[in-house]
Amino acid sequence: MDRHRSRVLAALVALAVWAPGHAWPRRALVEAVDSIGMTVSDMDRSVRFFTDVLTFEPVSDVEVTGEPYEQLEGVFGVRMRVLRLRLGDETIELTEYLAPRGRPIPADAHSNDRSFQHIAIIVSDIDRAYRRLREHRAEHVSAAPQRLPDWNVKAGGIRAFYFKDPDGHPLEILQFPPGKGDPKWQRPSGRLFLGIDHTALVTGDTEASLGFYRDVLGLEVKGESENYGIEQEHLNGVFGARLRITALRAAHGPGIELLEYLAPRDGRPMPSDEHANDVAHWQTRLLSRDGDAAASLGKARAPLVSPGAVALPGRELGFSNGLMVRDPDGHVMEVVEAR
Repeated sequence: MDRHRSRVLAALVALAVWAPGHAWPRRALVEAVDSIGMTVSDMDRSVRFFTDVLTFEPVSDVEVTGEPYEQLEGVFGVRMRVLRLRLGDETIELTEYLAPRGRPIPADAHSNDRSFQHIAIIVSDIDRAYRRLREHRAEHVSAAPQRLPDWNVKAGGIRAFYFKDPDGHPLEILQFPPGKGDPKWQRPSGRLFLGIDHTALVTGDTEASLGFYRDVLGLEVKGESENYGIEQEHLNGVFGARLRITALRAAHGPGIELLEYLAPRDGRPMPSDEHANDVAHWQTRLLSRDGDAAASLGKARAPLVSPGAVALPGRELGFSNGLMVRDPDGHVMEVVEAR
């Protein structure tokens, strides 16, 4: 990309932040959601849970240390073990910080706090999946699997259940009725746990989040709904829950779902001192072919965790160049160069 074209692109990115509703006919900065990652306190325990209970399969297991990783993660003196797991076509990444250790998830965390993020695991039979979780003593968030009511045209018939992994990360199992969701979830497979449809995260302001995910990163809005009622309250474990839900997708990979709690509005903001080694930390890896993504995000005034694009000494993490950036609520996106 020549210098003049780079300056024009950066100016368009900045313009989109100030006018998020403006149609922006440029190529998307992000072409795929590669994986969803979370920090864990005990890798072996977490791997047992995801493989033995949820039937994920290990893909890679590496240990890294050094200054480039410190810069990428924004954590000094880092040594981390990173393990990738696959379910169907989708991938998650678990990271244990051997040094320095971070803080555990607060015991009083709620689903409407803006630090909330989860993955939605699609199942072929939610009653059988729920029994499996009960057999393995998974901690409930929902009272029981909930069926969203038929008056909600966009979500009616969906069945879902929130639970927690051994560290307290919220997770969801979800079953789509015929005619809803990606058609691939309706194909016979003989498997109980099928894959990951999306990661959902809480936002305080949908329009501000769209200014980042749609207008800067280039994800497309694929659906919107407003969910409320006793079923939604029991699903989220939040009394009086009323949510504005906006589904976005890149060209490839799982979706990103924005959850704005219209009520109650008492969810806590992301802690200002949240770091990647805290167990509450999630990060979503996004693939970009824009070799100047760091400059584009900087011009868009997106708060960077990394000092800029960081070149890694090898491809142990699956990429050699990337950076971490926060969305308007503090959720972390890891934008890496696709090759």
